[in-house]
Amino acid sequence: MNKKKEKQDSVFNSRLGCFHDELRWLYMELYDNSSMFAELCDNLYDFYKERSNDLKERDLKRVERPDWYKQNDMLGMMFYIDNFAGNIPGVEEKLEYLEKSNINYIHLMPFLETPEGRSDGGYAVSDFRKVQEKLGTMEELEHLTAACHKKNINVCMDFVMNHTSEDHEWAKKARQGDGEYMDRYFFYKDYAIPEMYEKTVPQVFPTTAPGNFTWLPDVGHYVMTSFYPYQWDLNYKNPRVFNEMMYNFLYFANHGIDIVRIDAVPYIWKELNTQCRNLKQVHTIVRLMRLISEIVCPGVLLLGEVVMEPEKVVPYFGTIKKPECHMLYNVTTMATMWHTVATRDVRLLKKQLDIVNALPKKYVFLNYLRCHDDIGWGLDYGTLQCEGIKERSHKHYLNNYFQGLEGNSNSRGELYNADPVTGDARFCGTTASMCGIEKAGFEQKEEDMEKAIRLDIMLHAYLFMLSGIPVLYSGDEVGQVNDYTYKDDPNKADDSRYIHRGTFPWHLAEQVDDETGVAGQIFNQLGRLENIRKSEKAFVCQADTWTIDTFDSSVLCIGRHYEGEKILGIFNFSEYDKTAWINEADGIYMDMLNGQKMKAVGVNVPAYNFLYLKREGSDEKV
Repeated sequence: MNKKKEKQDSVFNSRLGCFHDELRWLYMELYDNSSMFAELCDNLYDFYKERSNDLKERDLKRVERPDWYKQNDMLGMMFYIDNFAGNIPGVEEKLEYLEKSNINYIHLMPFLETPEGRSDGGYAVSDFRKVQEKLGTMEELEHLTAACHKKNINVCMDFVMNHTSEDHEWAKKARQGDGEYMDRYFFYKDYAIPEMYEKTVPQVFPTTAPGNFTWLPDVGHYVMTSFYPYQWDLNYKNPRVFNEMMYNFLYFANHGIDIVRIDAVPYIWKELNTQCRNLKQVHTIVRLMRLISEIVCPGVLLLGEVVMEPEKVVPYFGTIKKPECHMLYNVTTMATMWHTVATRDVRLLKKQLDIVNALPKKYVFLNYLRCHDDIGWGLDYGTLQCEGIKERSHKHYLNNYFQGLEGNSNSRGELYNADPVTGDARFCGTTASMCGIEKAGFEQKEEDMEKAIRLDIMLHAYLFMLSGIPVLYSGDEVGQVNDYTYKDDPNKADDSRYIHRGTFPWHLAEQVDDETGVAGQIFNQLGRLENIRKSEKAFVCQADTWTIDTFDSSVLCIGRHYEGEKILGIFNFSEYDKTAWINEADGIYMDMLNGQKMKAVGVNVPAYNFLYLKREGSDEKV
């Protein structure tokens, strides 16, 4: 036993030795508090000791293969536990379904304790060490992660660092006037300082939660609330806040969480006379978090939620010598894809993909068609302006299109956070409903349904061709449509995002083997694409990826090349048959779906359809 302990201590001390100096330097730069730093180091060792042998072995394997998550077999799925399977044990019972869906990475949407009716979808955490009672317990979570690991499924969770619920223990004590706990938030006796913040800090929800501060009459103070009045921003200038949140992070890691999604990363440091976004101290905190992970649990990945254009989120990857997040979301490209659906014009999407493809291959983006949130139209309006498209009128068109009101649209959905003054709004709806499956099903039009399914599959085929890791939103694999029953729940009725957060339709999942039905067609066609992706090495994250001119504004062509293998993806965003006027005169290509051989020259692409073409033979480089 002593030898085992000596070996474990040796591993920890070796890691700490590698990172101690930078860890201390960065910590002291922020806090200049050596006693709090010593406490942090002592606790890092305690968490390491408490980490199970299975998780330590998992860490070692991943240290030996640091690019394990950049392979072409990675496929994610995000879901709410209760919507998907009722509770945590229910998820464990559904692991075979996830395997059948080719999923090896599940993102469990917020599951920690939150107040009923004031949860913001689970992002107002009242206890970082307790699972919502209706979902299960921490012990059941640990049992689930262990079961997932046996099936080679990685587990991701949301870590809400920017704020706590007003019902959190710290907030309750702060509300009672306890100075120590008030200092863990931003409390002000009068409006003088809040007014200074408001001059430079943008509002997150200007219509549903205007302003960045909330007056608490029972305390006689204002408190900073960037998101909703019941979510109190944490003060990371206080080292106690940082230390305790890092202990929470390691607690989750020791329960088997593989990927920690850091919520609202850019917001976590506040300074007067700034926008309180993307400040340099944010990067210091994320780097500290990465160092702590490398010391205690190097098999755990950090996923940053940074909602900006791909080229602007790059700093959150850090540098080669000092990395920060392992992965980031590609939010802007997602929104631009839906713009492309509505306009049948791929030019803006092509430009954005060219920017992403020009970034270093070590950067890993998570790509998706839909997620739990609304779609905000944060597009490149500078480029669109050059084409005569104005921002306000274009947002109006996009929201009308996806509501099915104009543009020859078959989409269905609802607006979120609509502002009658600015005309701005965001959009909510499932992938299937936005593609027309809901409308076609309601109207019982077989031809429209066939077209809607083609569009749905084409968009997923496009998703799988992007550089990075594709993530499905639960229900998309069976064509789940909008759920309007949220309007009957008083805790949800005012939040239209619940339209695409409906209970998973297990009756459709039971029909996936029947390819004559909608669910079976989508599920099995996605399965074929997923099997192609994980069997072809050109789909690894490190592959060269680029776009190719098609000389048709409705057709996008993406090329991938790795170790001599080359694949083309050609996607028609129009409801009309098109020709991709490409001229890849470098050999014969095979259609990977039907085996047909052809030259990649003047390729015909049916309406709302696509081709995956693989060049026969190999070469050294493109």
